Amino acid sequence: VQLQASGGGLVQAGDSLRLSCAASGGTFSNYVMVWFRQAPGKERELVSTISGSGTYTYYNHNNDVKGRFAISRDNAKNTVYLQMNSLKPEDTAVYYCAATPVWRAWYRPVDMNYWGNGTLVTVSS
Repeated sequence: VQLQASGGGLVQAGDSLRLSCAASGGTFSNYVMVWFRQAPGKERELVSTISGSGTYTYYNHNNDVKGRFAISRDNAKNTVYLQMNSLKPEDTAVYYCAATPVWRAWYRPVDMNYWGNGTLVTVSS
């Protein structure tokens, strides 16, 4: 499975961005899709997860994205999205999409089978 992330950019605090991750080479609906992010000097962290059907979603409660970010997927387009609203400077990071066929309660980077390129999101104050 190949993943290609896009949609990052430079925005001001309070703005919105929508990230996309297009998949190819596999049956997209068979994969749980996960967004991670990595800020400068920090470890890569889980942002959000969506099940293969799109029925179940999860947001990391430890990084203040719940209520501001929304994950979704369009299996007909083989694409997963991350809508990011009310962006804050602390959201500045490289955002990565990743895929795994296994549903878990929590994902570490090592749990993922496929990775996309990163897309940089920079939020200025």
